[in-house]
Amino acid sequence: MRRCMVLLNGKSTGHTCALLARMLTIIRGNRSVKAGLTVLLIYVSLSILAPYITPYKPSDTDPSSILQPPSVKHLLGTDEVGRDLFTLNIYSIRTSLVVGLASAVLTAVIGLAAGLVSGYYGGLVDEILMHVVNFLLAMPSIVLMIVIGSILGSNTLSVILIIGLLSWSPIARIVRSMVLSLREWAFIQVARSLGAGDSWIITRHILPAVAPVAIANTVLSVSTAIFSHAALVFMGVGNIGEWNWGLILYNAYVSGALAAGMWWYFIPPGVMLISLAYAVMLVGYGIERELDPRMLTTENPIP
Repeated sequence: MRRCMVLLNGKSTGHTCALLARMLTIIRGNRSVKAGLTVLLIYVSLSILAPYITPYKPSDTDPSSILQPPSVKHLLGTDEVGRDLFTLNIYSIRTSLVVGLASAVLTAVIGLAAGLVSGYYGGLVDEILMHVVNFLLAMPSIVLMIVIGSILGSNTLSVILIIGLLSWSPIARIVRSMVLSLREWAFIQVARSLGAGDSWIITRHILPAVAPVAIANTVLSVSTAIFSHAALVFMGVGNIGEWNWGLILYNAYVSGALAAGMWWYFIPPGVMLISLAYAVMLVGYGIERELDPRMLTTENPIP
């Protein structure tokens, strides 16, 4: 890790490298993180290899095989127009991963910025931001997503923006609570008395301290984004031009397969959706237990 200690644009990268080293240690030593990453690696591999492991294209139809149960020809059966459901489920992985990761990054950026500004500066800025946070936490997010989605449109970029813009409040509140404590610490007061500016203090002292918790919560927000995306598409807000599990479940509902008990239509996408989200949660909770100082204090109190 010595290479990480070089100067980059005049700034030490020591904090970043220490965090990266800690993350590698967690991946090697935490069982829940390793289990979650294993499942995620399987899903990522399936999404990349989709054109090679699926016997059909998503657009292929077979009028002679409509709503057929699983068979050698169709491993997960077919839908109401004869499309191969195994193919549709495998191609749905990529959309869920892209939306989940992109939404989580946007959520993290907004939440981290809002938490840092609110906690450090306080006053009117803090009051306004916390009113927004409390509003977002109190209102059912899926309702706001549907309302805003009907305005912005149903393409993938709009869905990412909707989820990201409405999911940052938990991260902002957690970061703010940490910054409120950190800004009163002695080393922050010393830096301020020596003439350090606010931006320097935030980026060099406060941000590295809150980054681990922000990372853990960002990973957890991926699972929330995956579920939100599926829910939005199921309710008619989302891109129906790209296959995803929400669209498959919606088609199962409107075609009557759900009511008829044709399990091969709705159980596989449901299981894949839940298992992917759960794998992300395993990674997030594992990282949080290792990096969040509050949890470390609670689980391993200092005698």
